[in-house]
Amino acid sequence: MKKLNLLYPILMLFILTSCNLDFSPTDGMSPEQLAKDPSGAAYMTDGNYSLFKDEFATSWSYASGDTYVRHFFLMSEYPSDNICLSGRTTDPLYEATCYKTNPTLANVTTLWWLGYKIIYGANSVIESIKDGADNQSDYIKGENYFLRAICHLHLVTLYAKPYSLGRSNPGIVLRKSTDSSVTTRATVGEVYDQIAADLNEAIRLMSNGGTSRGNAGYASKAAAQGLLTRVYLYMEENQKVVDLTNEMLGGADPSTKLEPTATFPKYFANALTSKETLWAIAHTSLESREQSSIGSMYLNDGSGWGEVYSSDPLNNLYERYPSDIRYKFIVPVYNTTSTNYMITFPIASDGVDFRSNEIHDVTLDSGSGKYYFTINSVKIYVQTEIVNTYSQNFINYNGIKYIVRLTKKMVDRNTFPKYYITKFSYQNNNPMLSSPVMIRWGEVILNRAEAYAKLSINDKALADINIIRTRAGLSGDALFSISNMHGYSSVLDVVLDERRLELAFEGQRLFDLYRNKLNMDRQYAGVQPWEIINYDNGKIQYPIPSNEILVSGIAQNK
Repeated sequence: MKKLNLLYPILMLFILTSCNLDFSPTDGMSPEQLAKDPSGAAYMTDGNYSLFKDEFATSWSYASGDTYVRHFFLMSEYPSDNICLSGRTTDPLYEATCYKTNPTLANVTTLWWLGYKIIYGANSVIESIKDGADNQSDYIKGENYFLRAICHLHLVTLYAKPYSLGRSNPGIVLRKSTDSSVTTRATVGEVYDQIAADLNEAIRLMSNGGTSRGNAGYASKAAAQGLLTRVYLYMEENQKVVDLTNEMLGGADPSTKLEPTATFPKYFANALTSKETLWAIAHTSLESREQSSIGSMYLNDGSGWGEVYSSDPLNNLYERYPSDIRYKFIVPVYNTTSTNYMITFPIASDGVDFRSNEIHDVTLDSGSGKYYFTINSVKIYVQTEIVNTYSQNFINYNGIKYIVRLTKKMVDRNTFPKYYITKFSYQNNNPMLSSPVMIRWGEVILNRAEAYAKLSINDKALADINIIRTRAGLSGDALFSISNMHGYSSVLDVVLDERRLELAFEGQRLFDLYRNKLNMDRQYAGVQPWEIINYDNGKIQYPIPSNEILVSGIAQNK
């Protein structure tokens, strides 16, 4: 991992603070300039899109890779139970992984600053275009309402408590115009209300006859609707989720909106042209960040660090049904010089708060059909038990029962087997290039499934789950019904595990657990602390950047 020099001079935010943007954003025009030259609205909007992916050299930033999209995915995914970080690093992703964030970190500061920079740019366009001037102007204005909404959503989900914990909790700074003369924190409820209003306005404006200006890298009416189903779900407006999803479908079979099973393993590499993608942050072949890309942390294929792997609990969940094609996005690195099998299990070490793996090569006992390893001439056998209808391997070792993973001999880093992740790779056959998907039909269908479950319409919730599982190549007994719940105690539990399988590494798991008032169990091998994090723990919020507080005086999170 590249060693990164992080500096945090305080005074820079007097110039660049997100909530006091009194300058024209990069590649932008002021509202006054746009009013004189309406054709500049498309140019300005393209600049707003670019801010999601452009690298920025600020006083607090990395040497490279300092982008909104990279920070968002690392800040939203790495504190979850989906990933295993295989070693300490000077990249602030380590602090995000371990919930050891502080208000001066580069990721905490940059995402806040860039989020408000995009919001300012969107407001500049919104203020400059008169409603009804022409259909295409309305459409472009709608795109900017969408961009304003999604940035506010990212900020409120990362820097404030979940909506389900109370509308009156402190939210973020709400910017509905380019006027930044007053800076205060709105409540969580006020922020969500505005996000919903912005998305409804985006839908209205993009329904007036204008057309999309390109591929899924541009916002659309469907993208705004899809994001609004997520917002309504977070706001616990479950009937609105169902109604809006049904409106989007217009009576069509939901499976027709998904990338087909045969081509789904290549979906993320071709996200911009897939019918499933509602919005992605478009990257071209000239915009590969190589070792500074999102994919570089997950994969080493010619380049890339390849230091972040799928977690044991997630792998175990996929392996309940090994034919699930979603497991193809996780690539185990086997030892090609060995035909042995091995077991791994986490074990405590003195002086550290995490667990490394103990690894043992195992041999198949032809008599019992069980694998074993030998310690002091004693054979330790791998045994199998059924837990909630699923098989689980374990050993009794030194008087303690350990749950173990049994695999072919794998390559490991610091005792952590390498399970590479490819959801952010192989666009244009480049291992480090992707156009990260922000909203897709697979999520929208799962949003409706969760809403149905919370409305106690369980048969329809499971029907939506089975649509997703069928696309994943599963059939027969691998599908769910009220009479065959596969050991689950509730339909909501089924939905949440299916969201985990389908949306792994897409920045959803963190929010799915905490907004449902569920705790995060991170008691598995990795450099994160061995702990369970309660949903009401204050550390699930990122702190407001110190520079923001210095300039505007808003209150810090507690």
